[in-house]
Amino acid sequence: MLDTIASAQAPLLGAVLLWAAAVKLFTRRGRIRSQTTALSTLLGKDRAALGYRALGGIEALVGAALLLPPLWWPEAAAVVVMAVGFAGYLAYSRVAAPDSSCGCMSSKHVPISWRGFTRAGWLLAAGTLGAFATQYWTGAIADRPVVLAVLAAEAALFVALSPEFDGAWLIPLRRLRVRFTDPLGGDTGGVPLDATLTRLHREPLYRHVALMLRTDVQEYWDEDEYRFVVYGASLDGRSTTAVFAVPLRVDAVETLRVAVVDESTGETLLQLDHAPDEEPESAFAG
Repeated sequence: MLDTIASAQAPLLGAVLLWAAAVKLFTRRGRIRSQTTALSTLLGKDRAALGYRALGGIEALVGAALLLPPLWWPEAAAVVVMAVGFAGYLAYSRVAAPDSSCGCMSSKHVPISWRGFTRAGWLLAAGTLGAFATQYWTGAIADRPVVLAVLAAEAALFVALSPEFDGAWLIPLRRLRVRFTDPLGGDTGGVPLDATLTRLHREPLYRHVALMLRTDVQEYWDEDEYRFVVYGASLDGRSTTAVFAVPLRVDAVETLRVAVVDESTGETLLQLDHAPDEEPESAFAG
């Protein structure tokens, strides 16, 4: 059974790499997003876009090779090498450009976090397992269709480890939780929500965007060193969601950040980590 699972890794790995390649090669915002990744620090701003596209080309070649016959062991070896490279790149980004975007699976801004490292670990494990394949993947699935359940579980794990896909499942799940629970009735992580909001309302950045807000707090959660606080908002007549990232610790070196996201498309319309120089707007009174 293990050799069948090993042989069936190719289509999942190929699909993942082709998706990543499409983001880098064909999205309109790909060139812009490359400037917010650590590639601009590693290669320089002038060469970051070229490096980003080149990586997409490599991902496309390896992904296509995994999906197409024949079975060839260097394909899995290439995945292992790429996984190690991704992990090294994430480590470099964390140190050299901690505020940079991953730029891995979408054109959205996705900070470097433990999920990215764990995802690289999954890619390494799947590639290593795929190196022990004994037959082409279509034959493996035809012989034992039950292996599709294993691939489905792996795909679910990959999605769970990918912040880029949170809008498709995690955010709707949190909204569903808000409908059936009282998220404001307690606190998380030992820091009361009222304390977070008091700190938030004093920030110039909050006052700058306050007039966009159309609701009180809709939901909140803690992740890494931040508490994320969500409001309904409106920007240029578009229905949006404003997400504030508030450092949990009072003495934290991290700064307050806000992102305003279009609810219908998931596009990030505004992203700030400080208030502009102009006079801030009046504070929102929930």
